[in-house]
Amino acid sequence: MSGTPITLRGCGKTFDDGTRALHPIDLQIAPGETIVLLGPSGCGKTTTLRIIAGLESPDDGGQVNFGDQDVTAVPIERRNVGMVFQSYALFPNMTVAGNIEYGLKVRGMPAGQRAARVGEMLAMMRIEALASRRIDQLSGGQRQRVALARAIAPQPRVLLLDEPLTALDAKLREDLRLEIDRLLRSLRITAVYVTHDQAEAMALGDRIAVMSNGRIAQIGTPHEIYFSPADAFVADFIGAMNRLEGQAEDGRVRFAGGWVPLPPGAGASTVMFRPEDLRLVDPTQAQFSGQVISSFFLGDHTRLVIDAQGVQLVARVQDRRVFRPGDAVHGCVDASAVLALPSALT
Repeated sequence: MSGTPITLRGCGKTFDDGTRALHPIDLQIAPGETIVLLGPSGCGKTTTLRIIAGLESPDDGGQVNFGDQDVTAVPIERRNVGMVFQSYALFPNMTVAGNIEYGLKVRGMPAGQRAARVGEMLAMMRIEALASRRIDQLSGGQRQRVALARAIAPQPRVLLLDEPLTALDAKLREDLRLEIDRLLRSLRITAVYVTHDQAEAMALGDRIAVMSNGRIAQIGTPHEIYFSPADAFVADFIGAMNRLEGQAEDGRVRFAGGWVPLPPGAGASTVMFRPEDLRLVDPTQAQFSGQVISSFFLGDHTRLVIDAQGVQLVARVQDRRVFRPGDAVHGCVDASAVLALPSALT
C-alpha cells in the first residue's frame, strides 16, 4: 500500500441542535503518516475522524482532500477508507474468513483473488487458525485482529481507527499496540488514530494533535508535545505534571516549601515541571523541602507524593531506598526542566 495525503481546510461541525462539536480546523497529514487525535471526551477528535471518513459533512466552507481529489461531498462507500471501531462492528453471522472477505466481495473481486487476499490477511494478523471460527467464539483481542484484517484487506487509501483498544485489558492493549505499530510501519498507509490514552498516542503517532474544546491545542511529534507543550492543558494531558502558583522574583518562583528556578525570559504564567525532573538531594543543595505523604514502589521506579508545606508535589525516583509516610525529603529541579506556560491557548 502507498499513503495518501489528507488535507482539511476550515473543517468545523455544528449539529442541528446548535451544538458546536468542532471549530473550523486546518490539518495536513503526510502520505504514510500516522497521526493521533488525542484529547478528553467531547474535544472534537471523533467528529474530526468522522469528517475524514465521510460519516459527517463539515459546515459550509469546509473542505476535505485526499491527495488532489476533493472528497468533501463523496460518501464513505466511495472514499476507499478502512475503519476500525472500539466495538469491532464485525458480522456475527459470518466466520472470521467471511468477515475479512466481505469488503472484497462488495468490490467485485474474483473468488480466486479474494481467497488469496484473505489468506494474506490471516497470515499478516497471525490468525490463520481462526479462519473458520464464528465471531462469538473469539476473545476481544482476536476480534480486534479480525477487524484490522477486514479494514486493510481492500487496500484502502486511508486507515481510520476510533479508540480501537479501549475495551481491552491493559496487557492485551500493550500487545495489540505493538501489533498495530508493526502493521502501520509495514504497510506505510496513511492512518488517523483517535484515542484519549496518552501512552497509545506517544507509542503510535508520528505526530499527535492534542484537541480541546473543539480545537487543536497543539500538533507535533511525541517528543515536541511532551517536552515543549504549548500550554498548561497540553502539558497536563501528556504525562503527569507538578504545578506551582507562587510569586515570581529574581528568576525564581517562591512558594511555602521553598522555590524553583524559572527558565530564562519567563514571564507571568503557570509554572510546571514533570515528576522525573524533581531530584532528591542533600539538604544543603535543596531548593525546597517536605514530607512524604505516600510512596508507591512500581518496580523500575518509586512514585512519591510529597507535602512541601501545603503544596503537593509528585516525584518519580530511581532511588532504591524504602520511603515511608512522614520521611523528610529535600528536592531541586533544574531551570531547563521548568516550563512557564500560559493556562490555555486562545
